[in-house]
Amino acid sequence: MMKIQELADRMGLTIHTIRFYEKEGLLDERHVRRESNNYRNYSEEAVQRLKLVKKFQSIGCSLAELKEALQDHDSNANTNQQIIDWIRSKKKEIERKKEEYDQMLNTLNWMLEYRTLLMTDPQQAQEMMKSWQAGSSD
Repeated sequence: MMKIQELADRMGLTIHTIRFYEKEGLLDERHVRRESNNYRNYSEEAVQRLKLVKKFQSIGCSLAELKEALQDHDSNANTNQQIIDWIRSKKKEIERKKEEYDQMLNTLNWMLEYRTLLMTDPQQAQEMMKSWQAGSSD
């Protein structure tokens, strides 16, 4: 058993984050025990649980998705096929976001090139703008 500060240090989290996870139900009586003085003691299972939380966060899970995934994990209710389907769905979501970010980067690169050309070669910048305006008729 360990105190909250030890758990926070070990996991690279803040005390506030651990308390938030507990309040949201991500940590329960398997992970946290209260002493008679109301101090929290955390089990080794809490470490494993927080590693799982971090894993789901690393793939972009929202708090709601995280709660659902942990609930499913705890109950072992989903079939392997259901888990595969969820993974595929999450992968598609991330691929869509990646496409959006790629488009944002393309726009920013164009803006940077245009603004740089305004300082070094205004004529070429003007041509670049005309070309962009001619191509963006939608």
